Amino acid sequence: MKKWLTAAALISTSFGAMSADATQCYTNKYDAYIDASIQWYQDLAQMTTSEYPELDEVSQWFLEGRKHHFELNREAVHYYLSNEPAKVATEQSVETWLQLEQQDVKTLSQRNDKLGQMAAKSFADRQAAPHPQNYELRSAFADLLSHPKKIETALNRYNQSIQKVETIDCK
Repeated sequence: MKKWLTAAALISTSFGAMSADATQCYTNKYDAYIDASIQWYQDLAQMTTSEYPELDEVSQWFLEGRKHHFELNREAVHYYLSNEPAKVATEQSVETWLQLEQQDVKTLSQRNDKLGQMAAKSFADRQAAPHPQNYELRSAFADLLSHPKKIETALNRYNQSIQKVETIDCK
């Protein structure tokens, strides 16, 4: 009986370590996706302001909002992987692992931890009035994105980063 208990304890410890390893792997994979996404938006903002310098302020406003959104998702995935893994759909493509609706963000914003602080920033962004030059920025994005050669370098960098993320196998 004593040998059986020792074996059971060793097996449960091994499964716990594998679970911790998988959690860390999923965390790293999602972090790589977030980093690639933020870099894409930084590149897009930089390309836009290079061509339309008068849109620098609104580009920075837009970029800050995207960073808040992605950093909230990063923190939420970290939290959920450790505490409520069923809320992270790791069997799907990394872009769809987490689906936070407006109400989810509002609820998270009531927390008194880092996740709550990040949710509060993102929720405030979603509730705020758009920047006065928002339409001009969106038009500039549409123009820029309709010319593949102008965005080729940044888009290739993003696509290569995402391809690398997709090769990470956490199972």
